[in-house]
Amino acid sequence: MTESNAPSNGQPTPNPGLPAAAGTPHPGAPQAGAPKPGAPKPGAPKPGAPRPSAPKPAAPSAETPGPPQPTGAHHTDAHHADAPKPAAPKPGVHPHGAAVHLCGTDPAKFGHVDEDGTAWVRTADGERKVGEWQAGDAAEGLAHFARRYDDLATEVELLEIRLDSGAGDARKTRAAAVTLRESLDEAAVIGDIDALATRLDRIVEGSEHAEEEAKARKENARASHIARKEKLAAEAELIGAESTQWKAAGDRLREILDEWKTIRGIDRKTDDQLWRRYSKAREAFNRRRGAHFAELDRERASAKVRKEELVTRAEELSASTDWGPTAGAFRDLMAEWKVAGRAPRDTDDALWKRFKAAQDVFFGARNAANSERDAEFEENARAKETLLADAQRIDPGADLEAARTALRLLQERWDEIGKVPRERMHELEGRLRTIEQRVREAVDSQWRRSDPEAIARAAQFRERVLQFEAQAEKAEAAGKPKDAKDALAQAQQWREWADAAEGAVSER
Repeated sequence: MTESNAPSNGQPTPNPGLPAAAGTPHPGAPQAGAPKPGAPKPGAPKPGAPRPSAPKPAAPSAETPGPPQPTGAHHTDAHHADAPKPAAPKPGVHPHGAAVHLCGTDPAKFGHVDEDGTAWVRTADGERKVGEWQAGDAAEGLAHFARRYDDLATEVELLEIRLDSGAGDARKTRAAAVTLRESLDEAAVIGDIDALATRLDRIVEGSEHAEEEAKARKENARASHIARKEKLAAEAELIGAESTQWKAAGDRLREILDEWKTIRGIDRKTDDQLWRRYSKAREAFNRRRGAHFAELDRERASAKVRKEELVTRAEELSASTDWGPTAGAFRDLMAEWKVAGRAPRDTDDALWKRFKAAQDVFFGARNAANSERDAEFEENARAKETLLADAQRIDPGADLEAARTALRLLQERWDEIGKVPRERMHELEGRLRTIEQRVREAVDSQWRRSDPEAIARAAQFRERVLQFEAQAEKAEAAGKPKDAKDALAQAQQWREWADAAEGAVSER
């Protein structure tokens, strides 16, 4: 006879979709109760036939954790938790008549094998037949069905570990637990089936909670990822609409894209909408940048034409010997150059070299001419020093009219002498102003003794004289002799009016 409800090799048929149970033998390995090649068929064993040996543990599948250490942490019965670990039998040897669960529970508490080989299991619903054993005595049959229970219990424990660790898909864990739970009513095993049922029910319930938590975590992650991409899209839109920092903004858009690629877990519809926002912003930025540089190219082309004209004019002026007006013209050309904008770099540099060369030619020639006049200016300075030395004899206190006359002659002679070296101008003019101030103070003192209004009017005239004289000095220093001449004429006119006003006061 053969064992019913079980394959001929004495091993349970694995449930599809479940992790491989520890203790399940590899295909082709010697099986408990299976005859060796050439042995009589089951039902007529020869005396002394080998007893079934403990099966070799099979490696767990890739998707499940490795076989757990039998701690009994997942067993609900007290005798499961407190039972000692069984001693591991030697390979191929099982103690005769000792049916011991790997989990440490005595299988005899949950079933038995009759002398005729009929195997029974006890549950809360009573006893039911689980198969027949003809490959050995009743103790070996009990051990065989207990090992099958251990395989089933190992599968349950693997599901518990998977659920507790959160390593697997909660839906797949629940489906496997449901399949195992439904198979318990017909399972050809001897052991605490009720405890397995309770554990599987808890796995089903726990997997439902785990699935809900996983969904919540997934939704939270999705919301977080959407928020990140919305923030990136908003930043890209701001750059696309406003930024004119073309280099930095372009680099930032690329950084946003790199970060964008790392954000996953968003549904396609939302992701596509956010991507369109980023893409549209990037296109807007690229259009504005392209338009900017196109306009810049047009401006540079226009600047090139304008600067070529300025260079031509500068080269025409470079040979001029009309120092004052030409120097002013070069200053005007330089002002126009600065506002003309930049031409393309190579062209701009070449044009500037030509413009600068024209300037250097003119101002070099002017400096050479000025050097030739230095001797004349030195002679003029010595002549003015002589005038100033003679002017020290002017005494307004002794004879105001004589002092005024001497000062007028001094000023006329001063203008006739002409220019002095630039570095001497301030010193000599200061000494002249000192003499003029001494005479003016004497005149003012006399005015204060006469009509205040007339005196004030004469003082205003004299102030105007000083203003125009100062203008003449500035114009002369700037190389504008015509302006200097006009200012001196104005000063002379106001001097005559001042003299007339002062004369009117002195005659009173």
